Amino acid sequence: MAGRPKIFDEQEVISKAAEVFWEKGYEAASAEELLKAMGIGKGSFYLFFKGGKKELYEKSLQQFASNLLSRLKKEIAENENSFEYLKSFFLELSDSANINKAKGCFMGNALVEMAAKDAYTRKMIAKLLFELEKIFVDVIQTSKDKNVIKTDKSAELLGSHLLNLWNGINITRRMNRNDASLAALIKFNLDMIG
Repeated sequence: MAGRPKIFDEQEVISKAAEVFWEKGYEAASAEELLKAMGIGKGSFYLFFKGGKKELYEKSLQQFASNLLSRLKKEIAENENSFEYLKSFFLELSDSANINKAKGCFMGNALVEMAAKDAYTRKMIAKLLFELEKIFVDVIQTSKDKNVIKTDKSAELLGSHLLNLWNGINITRRMNRNDASLAALIKFNLDMIG
């Protein structure tokens, strides 16, 4: 006997749960809100997410990060000038028309909320953010090798700078800064690289 058949798309319900967690955080997201957003009942939830809310949260973060990192890698690969693409990627963060940008970075929000409470989740999120940093480092190193940017700073240092910019700008965006001010701040930071 194979058990009860799954009557939902796991990736889809995880994605819907991620939206709730992203907006409210782990602690504030109630089981009722999560179940409503996912469109599944309590029985199905506990049958497929045996670790409960925490398992769902971790899967939400992993899926969100995987989608972001995959999209970023794909778009970088499709662009002849990866550093120019990276600039536009960052400048998109200044566009308040995208409501998701106003919520900050899901991974960064999660790290701030969970760092002192849960070592496993903290390490998992840090690993995901370091993967993002690695993408930045690779783009910078490639751009240095092709003389697209000229700097004596290491790609590692500049990649860390971009991760710091990513985290910072996602917090600053939540302060409701105007788009022009954020764009100027992002451009200033990117101009320091090359």
